[in-house]
Amino acid sequence: MKQRLKQNRFAIIAFALIGVLGIVDYTLVPVALNNTLDQIISMLLIVPPIFLLIGLFDAWVPRQTVIALMGNDSGVRGMALAFLLGAFSAGPIIAAFPLALVMIKKGARYANVMFFLMVWSSLKLPIVFFQITQLGFSFAMLINTIMFVVFIAGALLSEKVFNDDDYQRFEEKAANEG
Repeated sequence: MKQRLKQNRFAIIAFALIGVLGIVDYTLVPVALNNTLDQIISMLLIVPPIFLLIGLFDAWVPRQTVIALMGNDSGVRGMALAFLLGAFSAGPIIAAFPLALVMIKKGARYANVMFFLMVWSSLKLPIVFFQITQLGFSFAMLINTIMFVVFIAGALLSEKVFNDDDYQRFEEKAANEG
């Protein structure tokens, strides 16, 4: 019983907060429940196709290919591929983490995976095009160039922060999750 409560603590907290909301202003409860349902439906439309694509990537792309293209000896080519995968991606950032997990599991260099996640988060082409329309070409390019340089430096620096034991744990966790 205690284990079940621990596993469902976020749902219990959410329902308790909706109960408190009902006491404060009962007219907001249907709005909150409707928003929750809308979010669940949105996630159900996004998550299954993402997991299908990640499963296909995991099944169809051999480990040796990932190591050759994005492994420790991939150099600039690995960073370029990480950039392309992140920039031409679709979907929310939460979709990138399972793909990053598969990349680590298949032997991708940690800096390349970090760079991929950073690019996916804010240098995707739709975001860049939106920035150009709202901020102007020059300012958007300045922002994105600075982010690009910071992302490369951050990915390389993050790789230096961890030691071999940390990488071993990352890879073990990735293997256990997949």
